Amino acid sequence: MGISEVIKNRRSIRKWEDKEIPKQMIEKLIEAIIWAPSAGNLQARKFYFVYNNEIRIKLAESARQPFLQGAPLVVIACADKEKSAWKYADRGRDLYSIVDASLSVQNLMLQAHDLGLSSVPVGAFDEQQVSELLKMPENLYPFLFLPVGFPAESPEAPTRVSYNEAVEEIR
Repeated sequence: MGISEVIKNRRSIRKWEDKEIPKQMIEKLIEAIIWAPSAGNLQARKFYFVYNNEIRIKLAESARQPFLQGAPLVVIACADKEKSAWKYADRGRDLYSIVDASLSVQNLMLQAHDLGLSSVPVGAFDEQQVSELLKMPENLYPFLFLPVGFPAESPEAPTRVSYNEAVEEIR
């Protein structure tokens, strides 16, 4: 698939087949994360790949999103706020670390789609509860869940804003 096709055909999926993701696919997802750009090449991000069913249930409870339990994998994107702060101060801590991890998330979502997998970003959850559950160090800020699996649904593309609404050209 070409990149334009991957971008246009990726969908947010909330229902997955009860099927394990092969190790080779997981390795490609991790590679996609690692190769994302980052501010100052600090790579101020960390990802938790959660396969454990009991923990996935607790993650779903923290988000009040029961559909998370159906994904064979839930990836938790974390910004490493201190890794960026030493070089970029507050802007690194509060912005660059989140942007860095977000770029990795986009890579992961596009790679997943290219492999025949699906995902949906989930940002509403109790960050403190998740940090404690996974025993995260204080420098990590979990800000996004990304459930991943083989899709069990195929929704239509949602409408998009017009070019004029999305872009302001200044020449």
